[in-house]
Amino acid sequence: MNKGLLLVISGPAGVGKGTVIKKLLENKDYVFSVSATTRSPRTGEEDGINYYFVTKNEFQRKIRANEMLEYAEYVGNFYGTPRSFVMSKLGEGKNVVLEIDTAGALQVKSQMPDAVLVFIGPPSMENLEERLRGRGTEDESVIERRMKTAKKELGFINKYDYCVINDDSAWEKTAREIEAIVLAEKHSVKRKNVIIPEKNNRQ
Repeated sequence: MNKGLLLVISGPAGVGKGTVIKKLLENKDYVFSVSATTRSPRTGEEDGINYYFVTKNEFQRKIRANEMLEYAEYVGNFYGTPRSFVMSKLGEGKNVVLEIDTAGALQVKSQMPDAVLVFIGPPSMENLEERLRGRGTEDESVIERRMKTAKKELGFINKYDYCVINDDSAWEKTAREIEAIVLAEKHSVKRKNVIIPEKNNRQ
């Protein structure tokens, strides 16, 4: 019960993962796992806050040393989850929240079977498309690509431990449901040795 839980959250773009996670992090028992990347910082980004910015040589060294829980290469840059931060915070009793795609989530699960994988899904694909269009930040080709990716991601739901549906205006409810999952998992018999002492029958 004193050890933290690794909570891996995935879901399609536009489903509201960021808003739900922000609500979870209002609870001091939760911390967000900052990813490492080899890309250059963008304006306003800070090392250790948005990402851990490292060189490609350093990232590859971490891979060889098994210091990454998961990683991927995208457009010539590496992205991944440093193992040391996660293990340190779990040891402190914190629940570590990791937001990654389905491929990364399955990498984590293979290395840490006790990790809890939660997929946040939309009420419907039509609803998801409406959300993406409502953001007004992406053109038609990007929306089509995101919808195609979403359908692919939905095919991995059966690899997850839980699926929570996030309605448009119910992100607080979604966060509470995820907190309930974490609480239930912490009381799971598989996570601890349950020993109930016998009554001391003194005469």
